[in-house]
Order: sequence, then structure tokens, then C-alpha cells
Amino acid sequence: GAPVPPDAGAEPPARPAPRVYTRTGDKGFSSTFTGERRSKDDQVFEALGTTDELSSAIGLASELSSESGHIFAEQLHKVQCMLQDVGANIATPISSAREAHLKRTSFTEKPVLELEQWIDKYTEQLPPLTAFILPSGGKSSAALHFSRAVCRRAERCVVPIVQAGEADPNVAKYLNRLSDYLFVLARYAAMKEGKEEKIYTRSEP
Repeated sequence: GAPVPPDAGAEPPARPAPRVYTRTGDKGFSSTFTGERRSKDDQVFEALGTTDELSSAIGLASELSSESGHIFAEQLHKVQCMLQDVGANIATPISSAREAHLKRTSFTEKPVLELEQWIDKYTEQLPPLTAFILPSGGKSSAALHFSRAVCRRAERCVVPIVQAGEADPNVAKYLNRLSDYLFVLARYAAMKEGKEEKIYTRSEP
């Protein structure tokens, strides 16, 4: 019979892994979802970057909360997924979007209403707020407070885009409500863990 090649039966050569880098942004420009090229310091990319930072902060808070046995970590995962939708809407400036773009990246009021339900649920279980609380109350709580602060910054980045008519107003509403949710959740985590919340006291001159 015909001679058998020495590599017969061997695994086919592995395909090279796709490169993470594209080099398309080396000159300081990036693309929106609509294909529009803008400078990387554009408001859209500032808002996208801050939203990504917020998701990362929430990811850390979620991991710490899971380690402490908090079941609300599942809600935080849902929030992270929703922030992807927030980013998609921001990355689709209405002025340059086609109808197909707008359908794929629409953002409704439904997730805003869901956050309000969660806020009410946890608020009912908390003692009344009688003083200004500093970020504290254990690792889970402190991480949630940090996430809240990043969320406020993300909201400040998004507001000008919404006011210019380039993103859905529900995106700004969602971030506004999300910061309230994270604040209430931080207090709830401290309470469930029996951790002390540090109170602001004015320094004497």
C-alpha cells in the first residue's frame, strides 16, 4: 500500500487566536455603533468608559457580596447586563442612527421601574436614616458605596448626551435610580452583616 505520512492521524494545526488589539484607535479616534468616527475624548466615549468602570465596580461589589452570602448578588449581575444595554444606547447617537440601529439599542422605562421596586423592598427593612453616612459598613457595603459614587459620575457624563437628544432619557433615569439602589443596598449589606455604619461628624475648628 501507499506509505503513511509521518503526521497521519495527528491533530490539525490549531488556528491562531484572534488578536485582541486592532490598531484602529492608534490615532485617537474610535467608532460609534453607527459607524461614525469620533475623537476618543468625545462625550460619547467618556460616558461609555465611565459606564464600563461602573460595571467593573459593581462586579467587585458583587463578588464581595457573594462571599458574604448576600443573595442580592444576582440582582447586581442583572444590573451589569443592563449596563451593557445602557452602553449600546449611548454608543448609538440618534442623529446618525438608522431605524435598524435604534431598534437594536432601544432602552425602555421597564428597568427603571424594576430598580424602584428593589429600592422600596430594601428601604422597608432598614432603620430610618437620621445622619449622613460615610462609605463604610464592611467590605460589601463599602464596595457598594464606591459603585454608587462611580454611578453618579456616569450619570453626569450621560446627562449632556441626553439633553442634546442623542440618547434615550430612560438611560439617565436608570443611572439616577441605580445610584439610589446602590446606596440602599450598601446600608442593607451593613445591616445584614452586623457592621457599623460610620456617621459624619463635623470637625471642631
